[in-house]
Amino acid sequence: MLLTLGIVYVLLVLAVAVFQRRLIYFPRTIPPALAEPAAAENGFVAWRNPTGKIIGWKLPAASAPAASVLVIHGNAGCAMDRGYLAGPIHEAAPVDVFVLEYPGYGAREGSPDKSSLLAAGEEALALLPGDRPKYLVGESIGTGEACQLAGAHPAQVAGLVLFAPYHDLAAVAQRRMPFLPAYFLLADRFHPAEDLVHYRGPVKMVVAGSDEIIPAAFGQRLFDGYPGPKELQIISGARHNDIAEQSPDWWRQIFEFWQTNLTVQGKPVKK
Repeated sequence: MLLTLGIVYVLLVLAVAVFQRRLIYFPRTIPPALAEPAAAENGFVAWRNPTGKIIGWKLPAASAPAASVLVIHGNAGCAMDRGYLAGPIHEAAPVDVFVLEYPGYGAREGSPDKSSLLAAGEEALALLPGDRPKYLVGESIGTGEACQLAGAHPAQVAGLVLFAPYHDLAAVAQRRMPFLPAYFLLADRFHPAEDLVHYRGPVKMVVAGSDEIIPAAFGQRLFDGYPGPKELQIISGARHNDIAEQSPDWWRQIFEFWQTNLTVQGKPVKK
């Protein structure tokens, strides 16, 4: 019996190792012909790269834009589903709001993994207008990518908001599957705590007090280790999907926090 259990356990470990990305990414796909009409119903227009391919969706500012906000969403659904994030941001300030689509999500070609997500994020950040501040909003797994982009390009990123953040994605995987060596099996490793070492801009972190996916302690650990301007909001009793939808007034306070802690070339501006 012990031998049988051992074989079953090894087979389970191998299955998780091979199919792990199916346990991480849950894309909603949309036929390309239907994508733009569906997006238009939510007020989005297509955001295209220089080759003409759609890489996400945009809510253009109603007046001359003062900044650009890039939303990097969670692991389920697709960019078009993030109206609850993009809409209040757009209403709060005269900004262009861009929502990045991951490869393999929505109508975008490809398949999701850390490499493809980071390549998409690098392209998106580079395509934001360079004559105005760039802010990043990360959600769940997207907080890892937001932190990596901020750490790699501190002079370009004027501020961050992180919903349900974590210090180390492998630690999240281990907590979710304590009976497996998930920490060592994980292929797509995001290390926000390490990435933010290279960043000093203002960061707002929002943590769900009863998060069933990313323990609140993991967000607290990321916050405690960040040396730059920061604010932490723990929403008591909230679960993982309860915290990202905030009001325009909440977002106006975020813009004030960002602007009060303005950085230039990655260094704080004294006021």
